[in-house]
Amino acid sequence: MKNALITGMLLIGILSQVSAQRGWEAGGWVGGAFYLGDLNTNYDLSNPGLAGGVIARFNFNKRICFKVSANYLQLSADDANSTNAFERARNLSFQSDVFEGSFHMEFNFLPYTHGSRDEFFTPYVFGGFNVFHFNPVTEYEGELVELRPLGTEGQFRGEEYLSVSGGLTYGVGMKVSLSYELSLNFELNARSLFTDYLDDVSTVYPDKDDVLQIRNDELAVILSDRSIPIEGIPDSQIGQEGTQRGNSTNNDTFITLGVGLVYYFGDLRCPSPGRNF
Repeated sequence: MKNALITGMLLIGILSQVSAQRGWEAGGWVGGAFYLGDLNTNYDLSNPGLAGGVIARFNFNKRICFKVSANYLQLSADDANSTNAFERARNLSFQSDVFEGSFHMEFNFLPYTHGSRDEFFTPYVFGGFNVFHFNPVTEYEGELVELRPLGTEGQFRGEEYLSVSGGLTYGVGMKVSLSYELSLNFELNARSLFTDYLDDVSTVYPDKDDVLQIRNDELAVILSDRSIPIEGIPDSQIGQEGTQRGNSTNNDTFITLGVGLVYYFGDLRCPSPGRNF
């Protein structure tokens, strides 16, 4: 009898923990976006792009949540800013607007209750996946030129890299409840992408005659190789067919750092049959 009573009390405790704080919250966030890839191998974070979006989160309990978000980011990089002489000689650059949908699970390290005086904050970790659209462009003679349609690494027509890709998302954050309804979220979110062409750079320099034949466009040839003379870098090491243009062994990455304001709606589940309000 004693064991049954203890077991019952434990089950009640577990069930109350599972149901506590169950419900939806939604809001928006704003912050900065950082690109890491073939045009930023030095992990330079001094030139963030604008980032922001809207989020919706379902709290299963005080610990576990599911979140979806729709985000907009601006990413860019320029070899001219590199400390690496080879990269400065390569002289490539890009910028891209990124439109992203993200889906992930969150785990709160501490019990978190909206409006509570005792459980009003928690650090958390999360992981999931994203889907995003990108379109790298570069500036040439004062105008922005789309790079993907030019096949700058010798891609045949119809075999260009896709402008929609995905990746794995993961990161850490901090939630702080301001009231029962409102809370602040501070979040660092990294994406390991399934593409290496976020910046239009991945493999080797193509044969320029082949590019011209495939694209019938002098601009495609020009933008496939924009290398400039740099002291200490032999001409034979850059711009020639088959020499390194990028590093295809590592896919690109981008990171966002932001703060969000979220409104908690509480439990919005449909009422059970016969339930009175």
